Amino acid sequence: MEIGQPRADIPFDIIAQDVNGKTILLVEVKARRLEGRQHRDWFIEKVNSYLQAAHTEIPFAMMVDLEDIQIFRCDIPNWSEPVSSIKTASVLSHYEPRYGKIRIFHHYLEGLVEAWLNDLAYHWKSKIPPALEQLAEIGLLQQIEGGTTYSGIALSGETVY
Repeated sequence: MEIGQPRADIPFDIIAQDVNGKTILLVEVKARRLEGRQHRDWFIEKVNSYLQAAHTEIPFAMMVDLEDIQIFRCDIPNWSEPVSSIKTASVLSHYEPRYGKIRIFHHYLEGLVEAWLNDLAYHWKSKIPPALEQLAEIGLLQQIEGGTTYSGIALSGETVY
């Protein structure tokens, strides 16, 4: 594969689909603190590469590290800045009370994020899951309600593998 060539089989840590099975969210999880603009630029390039190669539109992308959850609106021009930023501990400590006190590894962080997204979709743990209002304000909550999440898979176009 040539450098700069778009790829349609890029794996993301978590994929969320709406109630109709349309992919609405791509999530990248990093169990470390991501500092500097280069990590955000890398993430944006990864999402753009996927969207271009797959010839599809996905409205949201999320980058999660140990300290911040950044949500991007991908269906607008020049989406290089997050439309919402949330402290990871304020969300995930609801699912792991020891968050911030214990070491969190990648797969556990991924599982906590997926638990939160499923709580937003089905309210399995909370009547009002953390950051519900912030996600409603940007339109993500309305799309994730009743939907499904997948982890450890790859996408090719709109197909989940």
